[in-house]
Amino acid sequence: MFTSGWASGVNAYAVVLLLGVFGATGMSDDVPEALQRPDVLIAAGVLFLCEAVADKIPYVDSAWDAVHTVIRPIAGAVVAALLAGQSGSLPELAAGAVGGSTALLSHLVKAGTRMAVNTSPEPFSNIVVSIAEDLGVAAIITFAIFHPVAAAVVAGGLLFAGLFLLLFLASRIRRFLRRRSRRREEKRLAQPVGQRPG
Repeated sequence: MFTSGWASGVNAYAVVLLLGVFGATGMSDDVPEALQRPDVLIAAGVLFLCEAVADKIPYVDSAWDAVHTVIRPIAGAVVAALLAGQSGSLPELAAGAVGGSTALLSHLVKAGTRMAVNTSPEPFSNIVVSIAEDLGVAAIITFAIFHPVAAAVVAGGLLFAGLFLLLFLASRIRRFLRRRSRRREEKRLAQPVGQRPG
């Protein structure tokens, strides 16, 4: 549940798709039926492809992350609750809270790191980071199917490492936001007086 929460914060659609495929192919008996439904797998597959493209384009990736600030934690909570069971009892609700809060933290690490990556002048770093994230999610979810405790330890280590990296990159992110704000102001001042907003 913790591992799926961490992975959902990075790429929720990949988590749903991978778990669903593992369950539907019989590689795991622990995947809930709800994640194995064909309509869920198709939707997750299409959205995964959309994310795979958007996530590799500078600035589009940050806009995509902004939209998913709500979606990824909810997905993490739902997947964790489904993995825990469907009775609505306190343990399942607690699992949902763990999955959702872990997804939120890993999402913030991803979004913040991407802001820092977007400050580099070349576009290739976005592609490299995006591919690394996708492969990391696939590896950790696959590992969790066969070794859940060890995968949770790895996910916890990755989460803490990401939070420390984010603190390290915070000044670069602040410079990026200041520069973007300055550019917007310059564009606004460059417009003819009658066309300026407000």
